[in-house]
Amino acid sequence: MRLAWPFKSRIDDDLNGEEHHCSTGDACPDFLCVGAQKAGTSWLYRQLEPHPDFWMPPVKELHYLDTLNRTKRFYAPRSKDGCDVCFLESMKNLSAQSYIDLQNYGELFRHKGALLSGDISPAYSTLNDEVIELVVNYFPNLKVIFLARDPVERAWSQLSMGVRLGMISRFDATDAEEVIRNLLNPGVLTRSHPSKAIARWKRYVRPQYFRVYFFDDLQKDPAELRRSILFFLGGDPDKPSGRLKPDANNDTGRNKLRLTAKVRARMAQFFEQELKACASQLGGAAKNWPARYGFSIVCLFWQVADYFDLFVWFDLDCLTL
Repeated sequence: MRLAWPFKSRIDDDLNGEEHHCSTGDACPDFLCVGAQKAGTSWLYRQLEPHPDFWMPPVKELHYLDTLNRTKRFYAPRSKDGCDVCFLESMKNLSAQSYIDLQNYGELFRHKGALLSGDISPAYSTLNDEVIELVVNYFPNLKVIFLARDPVERAWSQLSMGVRLGMISRFDATDAEEVIRNLLNPGVLTRSHPSKAIARWKRYVRPQYFRVYFFDDLQKDPAELRRSILFFLGGDPDKPSGRLKPDANNDTGRNKLRLTAKVRARMAQFFEQELKACASQLGGAAKNWPARYGFSIVCLFWQVADYFDLFVWFDLDCLTL
């Protein structure tokens, strides 16, 4: 895949250092939700799509920045009016190009008018630094959301979905080593390290425009999670999303492979360092992830190269004299 060169900057050189802002109504996305897969991104789309402050694309995942929209779709796109039809036709034409065209990608969102709009594509968690930097430079006021989930739970949910949809050949889910072989599949492995994905995006997105939320909070208090995300994006949390309740998550009832205690323990061992990295870097609900699998962290110094910070791990044993 090649990129279109040169990119026309959205930053006006005549601003003398002042911030350039995509004003409401500009033909550009207001936000991206870049992951993670199986961490609540479908729930988020269903909350925003009927909300009166948003105009969301007629398909949840555009995938334009990662695969030029050539991924197989499992759900029919929305097509309720001329804007939807025009969006889909423009997306089709844009996807026929062999390079990323950010100007015309931004034009896809012209239908939002004075409303907010964005692209929810969890595969963007796998984008490399070059693409992320180009996107953020072109849309410098883009807000970015990452929904993080315990790597063990997230990966198991992805494997279950893959088998259910025929994307992964059925395997013996009770065989721990066979499960690990499936975790090593690049399509699973590249999505299973949220600490690295978040670090890549944070290198280029200004802190005030980047937020990490947790699947744990979707399970515990979806109404509060909805309120927090809407407030960050600039929507009114007090406006209802149609008749949809905040706790409506259609994915929770879907069949999943049965996870045995043995396989769960082996997966936790596989993801041990990532669980600890998430706890130190992400904070929030991630601080509890290692303890779920019995990992006691005693005075362990964890060097995080992405931030050049030193994180010190303590548990109660460290405080015992």
